[in-house]
Amino acid sequence: MSNQAPNHARVIPLRPSAERLGTARPADRPPTPREPLWRDLVGDVLRRERQAQERTLRDVADAARISMPYLSEVERGRKEASSEVLAAAARALGLSLGDLLARAQGELLRLTSRTSHPSRTTTTTSSLDGLCLAA
Repeated sequence: MSNQAPNHARVIPLRPSAERLGTARPADRPPTPREPLWRDLVGDVLRRERQAQERTLRDVADAARISMPYLSEVERGRKEASSEVLAAAARALGLSLGDLLARAQGELLRLTSRTSHPSRTTTTTSSLDGLCLAA
């Protein structure tokens, strides 16, 4: 017989499981769809506008004075671009930063209205409701 303790390691998970937190989803309820990321929405708007104008990445990147690989990553939602970079890309496409953000907001509203929950209700009816970004 050995005096050594059994070789068991204590594992501490980095993220607690949903069951342990008491937030496990019942099996009969479908998973909640994830809301889109802002960088994906803005990138989609930039790419659609560039393609609608039949312009190349190189052309828009040169006009915006940003690198072509960086613009590509912004369009694919891989980079979280600064407001200066977004404004330069928008200007290169003949848009203002406000136009770009308004189009991205419209896309966000379109996507989330399809997946919104009936139990969620909005109580404000102000014409000033909208998206506000601070940089």
